[in-house]
Amino acid sequence: MTVFPITYPVIILAGPTAVGKTALSIKIAQRFNCEIISVDSMQVYKYMDIGTAKVTEAEKCGIPHHLIDIADPHENYDAGRFVHDALNALDKIHKKGKTPLLTGGTGLYYKSLIDGISDEIPPFPEIREQLLRHFIHDQDNIELYEEVKKADPESARRLHQNDTQRLFRALEIHQGTGIRWSDLIERHQKEKQSRFTNIAAVCLTRPREDLYSRIDKRCEIMLEQGFEQEVSELLEKGYNLKDKAMNSIGYKHMCLYLNKTVSRNEMIESMSRDTRRYAKRQFTWFKKMDQLNWFDVNNHDEILYFLLNTVK
Repeated sequence: MTVFPITYPVIILAGPTAVGKTALSIKIAQRFNCEIISVDSMQVYKYMDIGTAKVTEAEKCGIPHHLIDIADPHENYDAGRFVHDALNALDKIHKKGKTPLLTGGTGLYYKSLIDGISDEIPPFPEIREQLLRHFIHDQDNIELYEEVKKADPESARRLHQNDTQRLFRALEIHQGTGIRWSDLIERHQKEKQSRFTNIAAVCLTRPREDLYSRIDKRCEIMLEQGFEQEVSELLEKGYNLKDKAMNSIGYKHMCLYLNKTVSRNEMIESMSRDTRRYAKRQFTWFKKMDQLNWFDVNNHDEILYFLLNTVK
């Protein structure tokens, strides 16, 4: 079982799809004696290599990689399982006397690992129903807001009087657990701050037009490498669009083409378009992570200098 805080150095190399993480991750791993942990929600799946741009044995240059090919495409691999697997990998790498390097583009996985996954507070439908009946005539939410102020002043302070859903949730949690919602949030914030104390985190970027051009080119290369055959073999194995993995970008597009739902040109166009949109969403995720230090992907020397002065 992992004991927090984790005080040994952990390097992060994040960035959107096709930005150029793989080559730099190997360079960093060689310089800092790292083993790599993949932070990619798709590279965990077996048999899905071309469509996930999975690192090849040649590209690894002998650097051990973790959390690749560890799940069957039928499985619903999620952030909770990733955190469990990643913590185990971190522990193994550290015990070898090496530095863990986390690299990939799944923002939710980074956030879940670094901040922790707060325990979900269950709903209390009976309490919620009683509250709704009690405040049914409180059209301006005045009584509701005053009740929240009495039970949980801090939640009342951060919530607007018209935010009915959250006001009810604050009362529901307080009555159902005996604990203020604001106290639960504060507890999670303290736990989050104490999980990792020695992170050197880099996020790569490049001009947006350049990135989109690389994404379009990657889609072409995937087709040249045999992506259609890869998806055909997955379908022959019994995997289909009912599986979460097969509904991911690229695989669902190729499935629709193989099922003759769309033309080849439509498949290529929509696959490139949706990958570009995904990259945009990745940027949005990473901008919310305060730990990240942003660098242009071409500034390798600047990135290595930053890590040399940060990794202790």
